[in-house]
Amino acid sequence: MPDTAPSPYLRALGTGRAGLHPNLSTYFEAVPPGGIGIGEGVFQRAGTRRRWLWPVYRMLQARGAVLAGWHEDVPFTVRNRTVDGSAVARRTFHLPEGDWVMRDVVSARANGTVVDQLGEPQMVAAAFRVRVEAGALLLRSTAVGIRVGRLRIRMPKAISPVIRLRESFDDATRRQRVELSVDVPLLGRVYEYDGTFAYRVEQSADGTGESV
Repeated sequence: MPDTAPSPYLRALGTGRAGLHPNLSTYFEAVPPGGIGIGEGVFQRAGTRRRWLWPVYRMLQARGAVLAGWHEDVPFTVRNRTVDGSAVARRTFHLPEGDWVMRDVVSARANGTVVDQLGEPQMVAAAFRVRVEAGALLLRSTAVGIRVGRLRIRMPKAISPVIRLRESFDDATRRQRVELSVDVPLLGRVYEYDGTFAYRVEQSADGTGESV
């Protein structure tokens, strides 16, 4: 059931949350019981230009974890809930060939980090350090793992992707910006997305927060 426990991001930030832009502080709060946080916007770019990775990413795309190909000006919708203290998100990319949904669950750890598990069933997991800079929320990965069958494999640091996420708010446009990049040692940038959106919290149609 949805709850009112502090969101994993704010638990990880602790007193650092005071430095967040007020709109971001609202965004990263737990969604109230029976509510849905709804964001609507456009990704200016999403995916990777490295065509040799597209076949690999198609397998991850089928599991709701990573978008294959390279896309520009993609409308999207995000729906957020808070469930048992975790942030549960469903991001729908409205592609020309049809909608694709990315699913993730973010939970807090006792050491001031958050863990994001991607896909359904969950296939990729990453641990992040969380901090605030100039009002924006910044995440940088400290470990990345993948699930193969029943095995969970932590990628060695020498080849592990470095994932960076920045969430900021533009007072001029009154829109939130999300920027994600994934870089691999020796290879460079292998995945990214960058977009802006407007966000609001509504009561779900059935009052449970489940209609996402």
